[in-house]
Amino acid sequence: MDAITQGETLGLEPLATGERAKLFPAARFDGLDCLAATFRSHAYAPHRHESYVIGTIEAGCETFRIRGVRHYARPGQIAFVNPLETHDGEPYGPGYSYRMTYPEVGLMQEVAASLSGRDAVGTPFFRQPLVEDAEGAALFGAAHRAIEEGGDLLAGEEMLLSFYARCLARHADLAVRPLGREAGPVSQARELFEARYDEDLSLADLGRLTGMPRHHLIRAFRRETGLTPHAYLVDVRIRRARERLRRGDMPGDVAAATGFCDQAHLTRAFKARFGVTPGVFRAAHAG
Repeated sequence: MDAITQGETLGLEPLATGERAKLFPAARFDGLDCLAATFRSHAYAPHRHESYVIGTIEAGCETFRIRGVRHYARPGQIAFVNPLETHDGEPYGPGYSYRMTYPEVGLMQEVAASLSGRDAVGTPFFRQPLVEDAEGAALFGAAHRAIEEGGDLLAGEEMLLSFYARCLARHADLAVRPLGREAGPVSQARELFEARYDEDLSLADLGRLTGMPRHHLIRAFRRETGLTPHAYLVDVRIRRARERLRRGDMPGDVAAATGFCDQAHLTRAFKARFGVTPGVFRAAHAG
């Protein structure tokens, strides 16, 4: 049996009424496909992929057979298919909605190397095709939706890497190295955020500056600052936005000047930190 892509798998049969399938790329991950779908009757024939298959059920139940065992996937669980493992899939009951990713071996090796501290990690292997991990499933859902919406690219990149790292550390055959102090590289990353907060920076940009793998940088940044890189960047942007609002700049102009996707994005972040909207804050200082 030849390995096929998920796009080829979906194209084998037309979808029924009430079904949907959206396949889209993850912008910050070269060659990584994502799928958001709802199936009522669609059934996958036995097939296999060269990539991993990792994701969650959002509603309903999917049943699939792998390694000779039938499984039933429900919300709050994470499903794993290792590369070249034969599997199928179909609705159990009235149907299901799910989100999936298809990370290449190289990407999972990148994250595994940052966790283990070893360059040669082989191909990580997930022991169980289905695990109970409600917190991990929620993290994956947030990451997947952020990538699908395509607004805050750093948020989606950071959350998805953190999710894969969680999966490798908890559910794969990988020994995790304790995290050391990385004050110098983190300081470099902080200076970049302070200087270029209005740009669409990526973890790859930070990695080139600091010489650190993307996920290792996330872990080190959180240890040194108490925040992830994305959370720190949002705080820098909010500080710069507050300065502009005090001067009387309009919220829409402020959002564009400080790196937010739009005014609504600025409003959510600003209110979460100050309890009022940018418009109310501006009016108070204008008065």
